[in-house]
Amino acid sequence: MAKYSIVVPFHNEEENVTALYARLKQVMEQVGESFEMVLVEDGSSDRTYKLLEEIAAVDSRVLVVKLRRNFGQTSALAAGFDHATGEFILAMDGDLQHDPNEIPNFLEKLEEGYDVVSGWRRERVDNVLMRRIPSRCANWLMARLSGVEIHDFGTTFKAYRREVIQNIPLYGEMHRFIPALASWYGASICEIPIRNANRERGKSHYGIGRTFSVFFDLLTIRFLLRYMGRLHFFGGFGALGMLAGSIISTVLLGLKLEHPHQSVMDLHGPMFVIGAVLIVAGIQLLAIGLLGELQVRHFHTSQQRTPYTVDRIVRLASTEEQSLLSDRD
Repeated sequence: MAKYSIVVPFHNEEENVTALYARLKQVMEQVGESFEMVLVEDGSSDRTYKLLEEIAAVDSRVLVVKLRRNFGQTSALAAGFDHATGEFILAMDGDLQHDPNEIPNFLEKLEEGYDVVSGWRRERVDNVLMRRIPSRCANWLMARLSGVEIHDFGTTFKAYRREVIQNIPLYGEMHRFIPALASWYGASICEIPIRNANRERGKSHYGIGRTFSVFFDLLTIRFLLRYMGRLHFFGGFGALGMLAGSIISTVLLGLKLEHPHQSVMDLHGPMFVIGAVLIVAGIQLLAIGLLGELQVRHFHTSQQRTPYTVDRIVRLASTEEQSLLSDRD
């Protein structure tokens, strides 16, 4: 089993695949520990998979995971994490905007005992209006809502201990919130500055539209961090609604008994409607809370389905594996 696993998702990055592999190989060989590269092909329409297959054919330290279609960056990362065998796992983008020469800085922090090491693009080179301002606002919100004081949630360039990342479910755009989810499990987190390089080749897959999906995932994360395992949040509000509605209904019933010839609807119509709505809404919230508790139980007790489907896995047998196969023959 390798000590380090480098997970890289690729989507239409044929112009960057070979160069990134060469740089990763050079850096990791200088580190001097056993390593593997888990390269995930996320439904590309260009020659990305062909190039990855050629790399895997000559290097047994490369594992190529080809997905059946484009599932998105989070699912591709989840596939890479699931197939990684290293004690420490590092993730980065495949567009060469992350410098492999900074990998030793991440590994050093992991060796110091941190569970999650997050990159921080302190000086960004992106478009100010379309990228930097929305990113800064989103990062500020994430830090406030999650309670994790880091500056850059959005970058993929992060390193993890294997036992931490394997406990975190990934879907949607959740890879951005791994530090927040890891903190819920009690992980220690630190941040290191990284260089943010301009994309030299290929086309960016990021757009302003992704900001909206990130916002909704942020709300989900906030709710999960605050109420995971205690979804009686809904039940509490439901019970309050039912109690308030019952009190109003009881008062109106008393007035009706005291003055049987008066019409409650004519005198107290709005209060009658409010009481009825509070009771119905309370019952609905209580039901949502119960369904939520059942869903949480199912989450903790059943095996989770993966947010991706693997088409094929490509890996060259190592020298030791080849020797074992020869002995069996």
